[in-house]
Amino acid sequence: MKKRRIGLIGRIVIAMVAGGALGAWLPEWAVRGFVTFNGLFSQYLGFLIPLLIVGLVAPAIAEMGRGAGKMLLMTMALAYAATLVSGLASYGVSVGVFPELIEPGSFAGAAEKGAELQPYFSVAVPPLMEVMTALVFAFMLGLGMACIPGDALRDVCRDFRQIVGKTIERTIIPLLPLFIFGIVLGMSYTGQAWAVLSVFIKIIGVIFVLHVAVLVLQYTVAGVLVRKNPFALLWGMLPAYVTALGTQSSAATIPVTLRQVQHIGVRQEVAGFVVPLCATIHLSGSTLKIVACAIAIMLMQGSPVAFGPMLGFILMLGVVMVAAPGVPGGAIMAALGVLQSMLGFGEAELALMIALYITMDNFGTACNVTGDGALALIINRFAGKAMPPQAEA
Repeated sequence: MKKRRIGLIGRIVIAMVAGGALGAWLPEWAVRGFVTFNGLFSQYLGFLIPLLIVGLVAPAIAEMGRGAGKMLLMTMALAYAATLVSGLASYGVSVGVFPELIEPGSFAGAAEKGAELQPYFSVAVPPLMEVMTALVFAFMLGLGMACIPGDALRDVCRDFRQIVGKTIERTIIPLLPLFIFGIVLGMSYTGQAWAVLSVFIKIIGVIFVLHVAVLVLQYTVAGVLVRKNPFALLWGMLPAYVTALGTQSSAATIPVTLRQVQHIGVRQEVAGFVVPLCATIHLSGSTLKIVACAIAIMLMQGSPVAFGPMLGFILMLGVVMVAAPGVPGGAIMAALGVLQSMLGFGEAELALMIALYITMDNFGTACNVTGDGALALIINRFAGKAMPPQAEA
């Protein structure tokens, strides 16, 4: 019999439940051991974040810039607009609903008590550059590579992207459940874990409803433009939604998405260009989740959730998310730097963001993939017959 491995979502859920259960009776010396590990892992993660930004964002921008002209620009603009609308809708609903579900400052109290648990030792691993420096450098490098004719620097950046991807896959992802276990264990030791986890369950329910609402909005707009029933169009994309739930990968779902997009009336040449490209640049569901989770954690900290800073965060998030596909947990990994630099998230907040995000990862992917059909319908409506000779995703 072939053994079935527990997936990342399952391991994180187990880690959260185990951390909440064990913190009440484990001795302080054992809890401090996990606090020590978390401190070391946080230093390692902080060192990697600027490198993740440069390694993932720069080649993604360079490849987008080498596309096929008007069709590429139209698709990119539409995907970015859809991502921003999703993020802004998430902000509006979150600030309206979450204050009724979350006690302000509930997590701040846990953080203060958790500060009493000191690690046995710590090792400082300063990053090579600040997060905003890495973002600006990645944009400059990516745009520069898109303009120059040579391929030498592009090849170096592609190799570095593979190194970054392997680093995430082999070191960060396997250790994430242990890191999250340590965070929840510390909260449980101070008597706050179950209150936080109960809030998480409510947040997950709200975010799921938001995903459905965003898809209905996207297909309503597309249905009006192409003069078709939006719910019939959305039903036609159901196989792609279900496939994405199972694969948790936009790329792996491309064959099914292509078939269903053509089934709802998109021309083959348009579908063949838009679907693979949107699998890379359209991340409405992922952006929705990150914005909602960030607001929830800020409210739990008692931090203000002003529109101005959140608008800047959403605008920047829509750009860095192009680096997400193809990397395990890529969306939240690409967002860590922006969460840290623009919202001031620290070790515990980033750990909770990762836990919340990955717990709902398959639903976000399914929202991204299904929304690609709505975007393809709109492009099909306005593209005419001017198609590029070959699409570059």
